[in-house]
Amino acid sequence: MQSLKKWISLKLAGTSKNAKTPTPSVIGFDTKIKGDIWGGETVHIDGRIEGNIMCDNVIIGARGYILGDIKAKSLRVFGTINGTIDTDDLFVAGSARLIGNTCYNRISLEPGAYVEGNCIPRSKASVIKSAANSEAEIKHDTEIKAVQ
Repeated sequence: MQSLKKWISLKLAGTSKNAKTPTPSVIGFDTKIKGDIWGGETVHIDGRIEGNIMCDNVIIGARGYILGDIKAKSLRVFGTINGTIDTDDLFVAGSARLIGNTCYNRISLEPGAYVEGNCIPRSKASVIKSAANSEAEIKHDTEIKAVQ
């Protein structure tokens, strides 16, 4: 049976070179990484990551825990994220815990999902960001005048 499993995995690995869809990266539940993850088509995380993630598609499995920021086209959360999220398409499962601010285009929340932080549609995020920048400029001007 072991040889059959090994043969199948080798066959899949050998064919993925010519496949049109790339093989996803998988981080198992017993893996802990301190550092950033950049690039890659799809990353499935069931382990613990202490760092930022920037990929096209990110899946946080039920056992996954992220302490850091995530920027992705698509994010599916079944585990826990503690950080800032910037994504086009966000799905938060009923088993998920999301702690931090989120900027998105589309969002889906299942009943039971725990969300602590601001969820801001991208269309409003640009308005908020420009207002914050204007506020910072006013404060900076005031500080400069006060020093003179």
